[in-house]
Amino acid sequence: MKHLVIFDLDGTLLDTIRDLAEAANHTLDQLSLPKHSLEAYRNMVGNGIEKLLERAMPQEERNPDIILMALKIFKDYYNSHLTDYSVPYPGIREMLKDLSARGINLAVTSNKYQEAVTEIITTVFPEIEFKAILGKQEGIPAKPDPSIVFEVLAKVPTPKAEVLYVGDSGVDMETAMRACVESVGVTWGFRPVRELRAANADHIVNSPADIVDIALNSRMS
Repeated sequence: MKHLVIFDLDGTLLDTIRDLAEAANHTLDQLSLPKHSLEAYRNMVGNGIEKLLERAMPQEERNPDIILMALKIFKDYYNSHLTDYSVPYPGIREMLKDLSARGINLAVTSNKYQEAVTEIITTVFPEIEFKAILGKQEGIPAKPDPSIVFEVLAKVPTPKAEVLYVGDSGVDMETAMRACVESVGVTWGFRPVRELRAANADHIVNSPADIVDIALNSRMS
């Protein structure tokens, strides 16, 4: 049985793609750069806001000064529109309540900046107790570096064999592998199933309820 389940945020707990796309397109518009469709952004997210904006910009515009300016514009807008359209995927809230009721600790890790992660989680899931809510912070490398998982384990000491890491991307599966914890890839997120398979996900699930089953019954490691 697992005693700690760590979740990615975007594409795993919440469908946040429209709010991210709206903020990115607002930023590009302010900089007089071409915008993108919502679907195009599914291939740009996952490595933090700075990387998202860099990917959204034309190659010739990607310089440190422009990206710094873009980050400020993005955050000014996004901080006022964090949950305009972002909602939990079906079954997520019930799954979190089920895990918590069974005494399993919950945590969130994200490459999105800390203030946004904290505000989103506490706004959308006020009734759920997360033992750790960690976003991108100065001095902690972004996923797939496993440092953020180790930060969670420092806050919620748990043997690695009793930890489950849940995400929707190859970045998440690599994070789990590098942290030496068991991984679950979800099929309802932003990235295709083939990416999860290529990243050697330990489990791939189609329903949030499957996560509960794995947490209760996994015999790996």
